[in-house]
This record gives sequence, C-alpha cells and structure tokens, in this order.
Amino acid sequence: TGVHARLMAAHFDHEGEQPLDTAHLSYKLSRLLPPDIGIIGIVRMKPEAHARFDAVQRTYHYYLTTAHSPFLRAYSHRVYKMPDFALMNQAAERLLSVRDFTSFSKLHTDVKTNNCTVTHAAWEQLSPVLWRFSITADRFLRNMVRATVGTLLDVGLGKLTAEDFAAVLEARNRCAAGDSVPGHALFLVDVVYPESLFEGGVCPDFLKDHSPAPPFIL
Repeated sequence: TGVHARLMAAHFDHEGEQPLDTAHLSYKLSRLLPPDIGIIGIVRMKPEAHARFDAVQRTYHYYLTTAHSPFLRAYSHRVYKMPDFALMNQAAERLLSVRDFTSFSKLHTDVKTNNCTVTHAAWEQLSPVLWRFSITADRFLRNMVRATVGTLLDVGLGKLTAEDFAAVLEARNRCAAGDSVPGHALFLVDVVYPESLFEGGVCPDFLKDHSPAPPFIL
C-alpha cells in the first residue's frame, strides 16, 4: 500500500560456530538490498526474542498537506479543504479511553483480539501547509491508523461530530467508520522492546531516537 517505515525490526536465528560480525553483515546487506531499504544496524538479542510479538510500543505518523507541492506529494496526503484540527484533536482524545478497535480494523483478519491500548494520539502543525498525526499504542490492527485518520478527517471536515466519533468507536463495526486514507503518507517511526531482551540488557543508542524529524523537505 506504499506505507513507509523509519524504523522496522526483523529477526533471524544464527547457529554458526563463530559469532557474527554484525557491522560487516550490515554493510553486506546494504550492498545487496534495493535502494529503498537501509540497514540501521544489527543487534544480538536473547534467543527467545521475536521482532513482532515482543514489541511493547509502536508509533506511527500520518502527514496531511494543503499544498500542491512536488516535495510533499509522495509522503503526505493532500486535502483540498482546511480541516478543523482542534476538533480532530478533541475527537482523538477518545482513542485513549477505548480498548476495542474493531471499528478501525480490516475485516476478516487472523488476530485473536481487537483490543489495543493507545497512549498518545494528537495532531500537530509542522508548517503553514503540513500537519502530522502521531499515535502510539502497544499494538495496532491492520488498517487501524489509516481508518482512524480517515474518520478523524470526517470530524475535521464537519461530516461527523466528536460525539459521532465516540459512537463509531462504541459501535465496533468497520462499516460505521470513515474511509481509509492512502498509505503513502503513513510512517512507522518507532518500535520499543524490553531492554531485558537485548544481549547484555542494554538497548543500543540507534534504537533510542523516539522523536524523528519529518523525513522530507517542508
């Protein structure tokens, strides 16, 4: 769907007799991978560590712009009418008090539960023509962020009230929510793991940048 990731983890098992030279392997992988994928680093983890299931927190950013700009086109979703971001933030606060996000989940997924704990959800203005939605949770459902942003946009454009948004959440029905926004403006920017899973019990510095700058020219 064109979604981007500033930070994304994968894991693999190594059973060789000699320990891996992680710096050399990072270099070799970067030479082999296509130019739109970059290796930040390789870290030794405990044998039981799992890149997907052991993450305790994830953060996504979604960008909206009102400008017709070749620099923003590939990384933000253009809107042609100015939304009311104050109303959208008012509605977004409701996300922090909800557990069941069925209304914002893709239908017929293979997850056992649609419960998520959202700890942060807010819009902020980055420039006269660019806004960013930041949302942090312990886990996300398929399509959850894009459906959430689309429904918040309905609030900002006067199609729904903040009370209507709360009713959408309570309905636990994907048909009650708004359309999903395009994927090209969505970024996975942070994934957090317990330090106890890292070999030596210390998370490396390159995984501790939790406030990334916008990844494109403003």
